[in-house]
Parts: sequence; structure tokens; C-alpha cells
Amino acid sequence: MNQLPRRQFLVTGSAAGAALALAHSMPKLLQAEPAGRAIGIQLYTVAANMATDVRGTLTALAAIGYREVESAGFAKLSAKDFRKALDDAGLHCPSAHLGFGAADPGPLFEDAHALGAKYAVSSVLIAMPPTPDGAAPKREDRINALANLTLDDFKRTADLANSIGAKAKQAGLQYAYHNHNFEFKDQGNGQTGYDLLLSQTDPDLVKFELDCGWMVAAGRNPIDYFSKYPNRYRMIHVKDFLPGGKPTTSLMGPDRPKGTELGRGHIDYTPIFPAASKAGVEYFFSEQEPPIEGMTAIEAAKVNYDYMRSLK
Repeated sequence: MNQLPRRQFLVTGSAAGAALALAHSMPKLLQAEPAGRAIGIQLYTVAANMATDVRGTLTALAAIGYREVESAGFAKLSAKDFRKALDDAGLHCPSAHLGFGAADPGPLFEDAHALGAKYAVSSVLIAMPPTPDGAAPKREDRINALANLTLDDFKRTADLANSIGAKAKQAGLQYAYHNHNFEFKDQGNGQTGYDLLLSQTDPDLVKFELDCGWMVAAGRNPIDYFSKYPNRYRMIHVKDFLPGGKPTTSLMGPDRPKGTELGRGHIDYTPIFPAASKAGVEYFFSEQEPPIEGMTAIEAAKVNYDYMRSLK
């Protein structure tokens, strides 16, 4: 039940001042919203910038036109101070990625409320049995286990998700599970861990944030899931990968797909966006996997914003 450590940050941005100057030079026209849909960003995309200049980075994103963000940690600030930086930049944080590694998630829920979030999300939730000596499995053991999870592991994960979801509801929040690609590994007879999570979690307690990029990387179609499971999805990650790779459920190693800016890979979101809206999705967050090459993270964030804005 430990959150994957947001994949290893890579410094891709230039100095914060230069990024901020770039953002302020953009035409005001770019700040218009597409038809009825606010454009958000998962802050992992600009994690390196956030580590050195929280306020400058948030201001730059707002100048691009973003109005909503999803948190990926608080850049060494308290949740209260992070909320102030968001408010100062004119940004709203409806969803917070949290690391559910402790028995009592209460402090995490307090952080989510401090941000003004209504969704408490886990990026990777793994319910593994304790070690022979009764200790909790180590973080590295959880990460290494991703490629070898069984249906029994996913059943335990579903139980854990239901438990967290119930506690989140008591705290006035909604829990949501965020996928990668490893959940789509064929467990035999066409069964996947992801489908088990959908079928064995309480629809009222556990919603889902669909990472479209990772799902497509695994050879699955987001539209199929939106159609089959309406009202289970509340958020999506809008992510692209370079073409040429075969479907993979490997999150690590040489088979891991290579991220790129939206519209420069092989995933067409033109049919995905309306299907997501029809299924009940409320929030659309761009997210780009590192390394970001040939531009700064802020410049990539602008490319991604422009792509999302172009979709009506």
C-alpha cells in the first residue's frame, strides 16, 4: 500500500525566472477554456521546477492557462503553505495524490482538506502479506513485486481500497485508484488485476482515475472502459507516448514506453474526451513522463495545454 515514488524526478526545466517570463509572454487568448472543460495538470510533470521554486512554477502554469492542478507531494511545504501558494497563483487543487503507507490515513486526509481537494488518490496501492517475521514489506520489495502480482494480490488490494475508501468517506473525501500499465497483465483466461479491482471494489467507496496513456500502453482502450463502467471514473490523466513500441505491462526496464508531449505521440484523444465526459469524468489532467527532451518542463506543459485546449 505504498505509493510508487512518482517514478524518479529528472531535472528538465531551465531557471524558474526564465520559465516565468516565457509564461507571461503568452497571449491571453491561450487562457480561454475549451467548451465547458477546465484544463488541469498533474504537477509531477514539473516536479523538478516545483522542487526549486514552488510559487514561480505555479504562477507560470497559471499564466499558460491552467486553472486546476493535481498534487504530487507538497515540495517540502506543509499542506497549508502549499495551499497558500496555490491560492496566490489562482489555482484549484481538486485531487491529491497521497501515499497510503500508514495504518491511520487521518493525517493524509487532513492534508487533502487543507488543499481544498475532494479526491484522495493513490498512484500505486499494493496489499502484500507481511514478511515471515511479521514486519511490513519494504518499499523496494513492493515496487519489485509489481511485475509479479497475482489475482490474490489484487484481491487483497481491492479489500484495502475498500477500507481506505470507507475511511475517506467518513472524512468527507472520495478515494480514487490511479492505474499504470502493470494492472493489465493477463492473469490467465483473459483476466486482469485491473478488471478485478473494478469488480471487487464498492462503486460508492472507490472511484477511479484513468491514466489513459498507461492503459493504451498496455494495449487497452479507455473508451471501452468508460462504456463498460460508467460513473466509476472521475478523473483522467491525459498522457502520450512515442509510437513504435508494442503493448507492454512493464513499468520498469527496457520495455517501458517513452513519454512525449501531447499530440506528438500515437494516442488520439479526440474520441476519448467526449467518452470520458459521458462516463462522468470531472477532471482532465495533462501529465508527461520524463525525461522531457528538447524543451523545458514549462514549455512542455504549454504544448500539452494547447493540445487539450484544441479538443472541443
